[in-house]
Amino acid sequence: MPSETGEGQAPPILDFSAFYGTDSAKKQELVDQVRECCLHNGFFQILGHQVPLELQQKAMNWNKRFFDLPLEEKVKVGKDTNTWNRGYELLRSQILEEGTLPELKEGFYIGDDLPKTHPYFINKKLNSGPNVWPSASALPDVDDFKDTAQEYYNQVVSLAKDILKVLALTLDLEETWFDEFTEGAVATMRLLHYPSQPADSETKLMRGIGAHTDFGTITLLLQDKVSGLQVFDYANDSWLDVAPTPGAFVVNLGNLMMRWSNDRYISNLHRVINNTGEERYSIPVFFSGKPDFMVECLPNCKAEGEEAKYAPITVEQAVVGGYQDSYGRAEKHKKDEAEKKNGGYIAVKAPEVAVA
Repeated sequence: MPSETGEGQAPPILDFSAFYGTDSAKKQELVDQVRECCLHNGFFQILGHQVPLELQQKAMNWNKRFFDLPLEEKVKVGKDTNTWNRGYELLRSQILEEGTLPELKEGFYIGDDLPKTHPYFINKKLNSGPNVWPSASALPDVDDFKDTAQEYYNQVVSLAKDILKVLALTLDLEETWFDEFTEGAVATMRLLHYPSQPADSETKLMRGIGAHTDFGTITLLLQDKVSGLQVFDYANDSWLDVAPTPGAFVVNLGNLMMRWSNDRYISNLHRVINNTGEERYSIPVFFSGKPDFMVECLPNCKAEGEEAKYAPITVEQAVVGGYQDSYGRAEKHKKDEAEKKNGGYIAVKAPEVAVA
């Protein structure tokens, strides 16, 4: 069984300012550090980026203000009111780790604010359409919420594109190699709130977010002051705590990048268990890519004459499959619980799941 406590060394904090500087030696050092992290566990953290601390803090403050709204106001902008994954998500809506309870988190989905006349919306492309917002009567200064969220989203998406330039260099490709993939890319931002787990909760079954790997290409996560994020370290068979660092983004590779690199780079397990007694808030931005872009084995990721491990797949096909699996588990759990209450079956103890 893996250790349930954070041990070993958490993902390192790298100085990303070298990417924007003129010192080629420092830039190469950054590339080498990122490569090492991608090969080890697919996680690293960055400071020295170009997203202002003031904007990060303002976005996080709006995160808290939104979740402070009464439930009846939040559900008015629920994501079940549209088909393009925008708006509020109730507590216990998702199960990412099989064998655990529905997750103790609530969310609010935001993305590129596309009109219904946009080709992505008309053709029902991945998570594409207009954002939804609370009314001004429910949330005074809601226009500032919109402006802050959109500015923060745009700057983090721009940073994601810079990170992909560094990833290209780690694979001995031209810095611009991913430019076609990032043009017209889709990314999804989630404001997240994790109530503290009850003191008497079953830790082996209760999660803020269960152990999972992300579906897309890369994720950039902003944490508030409360801990809870853990990354699995296969070398030590243990969970590593990722303590919040002011201004830092936690960056991790998703399943699509792992597939793209022919499993050379790692999309790693991570989870959130908030037993701090405090409310935890975070803002991940999931960068997927251009929906119709065909992902097939990257250059330099397989030996000459070797077959790629995976067939070509579009970005949209890859990401949608992950969503369907995780939300499907939560819906099945709710159905099973309803049947249980109605005497539809005999309850059995959930298995203890070893995540390794």
